[in-house]
Amino acid sequence: MSQKQSEKLPPSMQNDEVKKYLPYLAKRGATFALKRFFDIFVCLLLLIITSPVLIICGILVKCTSKGPVFYRQERVGRYDSNFRIFKFRTMVQDADKIGAKLTVGDRDPRITRFGHFLRKTRLDEFPQFLNVLAGHMSLVGPRPEVRRYVNEYTDEMMATLLVRPGITGMASIKFRHENDMLSGREDPERYYIEEILPQKMQINLDYIKDISIKEDFLILCRTIKCAFV
Repeated sequence: MSQKQSEKLPPSMQNDEVKKYLPYLAKRGATFALKRFFDIFVCLLLLIITSPVLIICGILVKCTSKGPVFYRQERVGRYDSNFRIFKFRTMVQDADKIGAKLTVGDRDPRITRFGHFLRKTRLDEFPQFLNVLAGHMSLVGPRPEVRRYVNEYTDEMMATLLVRPGITGMASIKFRHENDMLSGREDPERYYIEEILPQKMQINLDYIKDISIKEDFLILCRTIKCAFV
């Protein structure tokens, strides 16, 4: 990314800590082009292969609890822009209005019976392939946060918004049992902000420095492996 392009960053990302990461990305123009092609190809292929399962999941979400099939929460993406993420709804309708934005423990009472199954199998994440095709996300990258937690980012953490957020990433793998870590905490949200979020962001910042198709492939393989553990 050139100096001219860096000047086009939103005001929230115009700081020296973010600009230190620009040289890492400037050298990887071909990598990002190939990464985008890989994202589109894989997502189209997976949507075709899994479409019967996804249709059945959508029907069961609608039939087993009141509310829409999809949960479309606003998240923060590349260049600090907002977008709405696609997920199968796993909680009761308007769950974010009757509890914290974090899911605490495996038995959050807001999660529906079928929602437990979707979360356990990660099938609730599959509709995000649509976000990838729309250009909001990538298969691999930092997980997109809600604005509430992005407001807690340090200047350096804002550098994670230089790339498209991902469906999975090393931080997602390491903290795949995050709900259990939050369970029993006196203030789960504060623990997330002060303890978990900084660790996630450091992993994401390290990913940006060494971003590559090979690394993405290895992360996808680890994600698949973890789904069966």
